[in-house]
Amino acid sequence: MNSTPIITDTHTHLYSEEFDQDRDEMIQRAINAGVTRFFIPAIDAAATQSMYDLEKNYPDNVFLMMGLHPTYVKDNYEDELKHVETELAKRKFYAVGEIGIDLYWDKTHLKEQQIAFRRQIQLAKEYKLPIVIHCREAFDEIFEILEEEKSEDLFGIFHCFSGTLVHAQQAISYNMKLGIGGVVTFKNGKIDQFLNQIELKHIVLETDSPYLAPIPYRGKRNESSYLVNVITKLAEIYAVSVEEIATITTQNSKDVFGI
Repeated sequence: MNSTPIITDTHTHLYSEEFDQDRDEMIQRAINAGVTRFFIPAIDAAATQSMYDLEKNYPDNVFLMMGLHPTYVKDNYEDELKHVETELAKRKFYAVGEIGIDLYWDKTHLKEQQIAFRRQIQLAKEYKLPIVIHCREAFDEIFEILEEEKSEDLFGIFHCFSGTLVHAQQAISYNMKLGIGGVVTFKNGKIDQFLNQIELKHIVLETDSPYLAPIPYRGKRNESSYLVNVITKLAEIYAVSVEEIATITTQNSKDVFGI
């Protein structure tokens, strides 16, 4: 790609300990590949300081979210939510995320997950911020809460979207963009079969690194530079140039995050 357009990774855990050995090199590889905007989801209070350190080291590239990840909703979830509230009141964030419901690993705290999801949606509305949704085996539970909370000022990203065409249309109806990453390159990922029925204006790019590496890196550590593989696949699906995918999806990310 000559004069590479700006590529945006809307979801990457750059603070993950999996990058502790080579974080700066990994970020540099991404920047060299044209991926120059990184949106960083929060998980729980323990991750906050390392997120702030990242932002300090890469002030032009790193944009932070604040939130409590559903798989970290435990008995102490009230304390964790208080942390989210405190941080949001203190400084600027670009989204409340990642938040949602995850019934893949453990259903014990479903009730608490539902409470935490709803409370954080309400915080996002209060601060006029987008939400970034984590959904795993929980489409019905997520949509139930979105239906009750839907409004003009509820918007955001359905991160790591892996549902059906019907799920996609429903997510879009709640002002959500679909976060598309490595799954679109998987043989059994399924979303590649209907994605071209969804207009590109509804799509943003993400890696979820260090997780969910695209083909040909599947099963290895993911990193933001691999977004180029996702773009190549999307260019094929939509029959447009890689430049067009990069340009439209970055504009979509600006529409969501306001930067």
